[in-house]
Amino acid sequence: MSRIGKAPIAVPSGVSITVSDKNLVTVKGPKGELTQQVDSDITVKQEEGNIIVSRPTEQKRHKALHGLYRALINNMVVGVTEGYKTVQELVGVGYRASNTGNTLELALGFSHPVVIVLPEEVKVTTTAEKGKNPTITLESIDKQLIGQVAAKIRSLRKPEPYKGKGVKFQGEVLRRKAGKSAKK
Repeated sequence: MSRIGKAPIAVPSGVSITVSDKNLVTVKGPKGELTQQVDSDITVKQEEGNIIVSRPTEQKRHKALHGLYRALINNMVVGVTEGYKTVQELVGVGYRASNTGNTLELALGFSHPVVIVLPEEVKVTTTAEKGKNPTITLESIDKQLIGQVAAKIRSLRKPEPYKGKGVKFQGEVLRRKAGKSAKK
């Protein structure tokens, strides 16, 4: 049996979950509202302050969907209560980030600034302290969306293995290469 799928999801106070006839799960909480369409084979029930996700058979497909939808619903519950936060660093001389509202402007060593318009569900803040790398902080209630936006920003200038220049996640460990050695 799916270890993730069989674990019940605890519903904190202040969060309401509704399951419609067509298996559309809606989670409302203090930070917002999220919806997720669940496969018709998977059943979602609410029992005594917990959400139970179950599957009809032991087929490989049903096992995979069982764990998937349980994890997605749990991510929705965590998102509307606590939210998600991602911090990225810009490593490199002259690399800068600034934002006005949900428009992010990056200077990444190209001949032009890179401008990204972020979705309204994602809130962005930038910091630039002297002696430290500029940082971009993304906050959202949707885990999938914040991960997709962070991956898009990182893809603009991935960290290179020699000096480590580029956009990287805070705490990310890069595999470094030695480079050329001097001839004798």
